[in-house]
Amino acid sequence: MKAEAEAEAQEHMPAARVEQENDQAPEAASAGDPNFMTSLERGLAVLQAFSQERRVLTTSQISQRTDIPRAAVRRCLYTLAKLGFVAEDENRLFSLRPRVLKLGHAYLAGTPLANAAQPVLRHISSTLNESASVAILDGDEILYIARAPISRIMSIDIHVGTRLPAFCTSMGRVLLAHCSAEVLDAYFDRAKFIQYTPRTIVSRDGLRDTLASVRANGYALVDQELEIGLRSIAVPIYGTEGRAIAALNVGVQAARLSIAEMESRILPVLREGAQELALLAV
Repeated sequence: MKAEAEAEAQEHMPAARVEQENDQAPEAASAGDPNFMTSLERGLAVLQAFSQERRVLTTSQISQRTDIPRAAVRRCLYTLAKLGFVAEDENRLFSLRPRVLKLGHAYLAGTPLANAAQPVLRHISSTLNESASVAILDGDEILYIARAPISRIMSIDIHVGTRLPAFCTSMGRVLLAHCSAEVLDAYFDRAKFIQYTPRTIVSRDGLRDTLASVRANGYALVDQELEIGLRSIAVPIYGTEGRAIAALNVGVQAARLSIAEMESRILPVLREGAQELALLAV
């Protein structure tokens, strides 16, 4: 009760005083950093609370997903609505507005790989008659930055900007396999491994062994670990310093293509495409 009363009281403070208190009480990750703006961090966290699965949220749901007090969430939503980034309906449900796309578009437009990948992906897609994608590692997830889709019935709606867990996706495993030992140890310390299907590898020892095989073989093949019926294969795209900067993959319906066919027919085309993108990714 006391915590709720304090939150409600803070909500009615003058805006300048609230901003000042936020800046003077940074989150644990930024404690002691006078230049860190907690209010900005909270606003970005509120935007990231929305996802493909949860496109409409209440204030309480956002608070639960971000661990930000409801009073602070309400102020963030009010500001974001004034700026045109979120919308509120008559039931006090919030959703993102198209203006949010400007934030991601600026990144994609300035990323040479995303621009260079599109014609290569179209060639791969037309050659194989399958959807092809490029993704980068962003935290514990992969972020799709380019895609050439084929119109088929797939339960997962994938497009540029889609995020998926790294540990159970082919592109995620390729990128994790090429991380340094220190980065990989930190990942295993913090990551949550969810059992999406009966096939999903969730044990840390099992995942480490799998990543070692991916590193040795130069590609990753994931068989229905993210979703039953979905099979994918990926290869790394190397930058000028020989570091894996992105991954290239093809995803198929498991009923249409066997693992052996993916390795014999799709893998060579992916490797050729990755080599071409490596020359363009400068």
